[in-house]
Amino acid sequence: MKEQRKRLVGIVTSDKMDKTIVVVVERQYRHPLYKKVVRSTKKYLAHDEENACQVGDRVQILEARPLSRRKRWVVEEILERAA
Repeated sequence: MKEQRKRLVGIVTSDKMDKTIVVVVERQYRHPLYKKVVRSTKKYLAHDEENACQVGDRVQILEARPLSRRKRWVVEEILERAA
């Protein structure tokens, strides 16, 4: 059976919390009426067990069970380190 959990790729914008990071995911879509390409961003709280992520890293996050009030994602892997 195919894996049902969602995966998103985004940039880490905050790592000030313990074992938690803030990931900004940007998506582009065409406006249904005006046909202009719209960019929208959304912030997700993700669990980072080893505190390995730093601000600017590109990470892949995986949907998980609720870990706290707003935290429902887990860091799957770090795709690219910040320069």
